[in-house]
Amino acid sequence: MLRYFLENGLINITDKHPKNWEEAIRVSGEVMKKNKLVTDQYIDQVISDVKEYGPYIVIVPGVAMPHSSAENSGVLGTGIGLTIMPEKVSFEDGNPEKDAKLFFMLAAKDHDTHVKNIANLSDMLMEDEMVDDLLKVKTMDDYRNVMKKHNM
Repeated sequence: MLRYFLENGLINITDKHPKNWEEAIRVSGEVMKKNKLVTDQYIDQVISDVKEYGPYIVIVPGVAMPHSSAENSGVLGTGIGLTIMPEKVSFEDGNPEKDAKLFFMLAAKDHDTHVKNIANLSDMLMEDEMVDDLLKVKTMDDYRNVMKKHNM
């Protein structure tokens, strides 16, 4: 799956320092917009969903999976984009369990593909040391080294 991000131009190791989680979601959407997978409407809906339901997108400490429903008209295609922030972004003041540095934005044209993408991503993140290794990535060379280590 790490190769997927690289081969499809869906990885962004950004030097932008978002001032809050909303801006971080917008930054994570840039790679998806560039690849014509989502519009600003989708990104706005993700932000609205987090405001309404809380930081459900932070699936484990350090990792966020921004997504909204497959029915959103801002979804143009199916894919997952990975944005690595230079530092962790807080989604809930005083709760480091809800900080994220790795942002995997998902978009899918149908529910079944959406669920499958979440499952595949979850499987990858459960690999030993995967999250810790990705949290240390600062350059594309670092990223390629993680790919080699995990044979992905």
